[in-house]
Amino acid sequence: MSGTTFCPPADLARPTTVERAFELARLGAYESLPELAQMLKSERHESVDAHLAGPSIRRDLRRSWQAGRAAAQSKG
Repeated sequence: MSGTTFCPPADLARPTTVERAFELARLGAYESLPELAQMLKSERHESVDAHLAGPSIRRDLRRSWQAGRAAAQSKG
């Protein structure tokens, strides 16, 4: 094999809608779940509303968001 490096297509390297939602939650990057949904849609993630519709994922995202905000405040 030559010295070329395999680079996966951008879509394969991109996090899924749910993975990105939890990344943003851990960063505390939004103030509400509707704002999170809008951020994901602006990043062109698919089926955002369907992915975030269930009560358990909303609860888990809220907990991740709260933990991320608490961590950011304790550092700053």
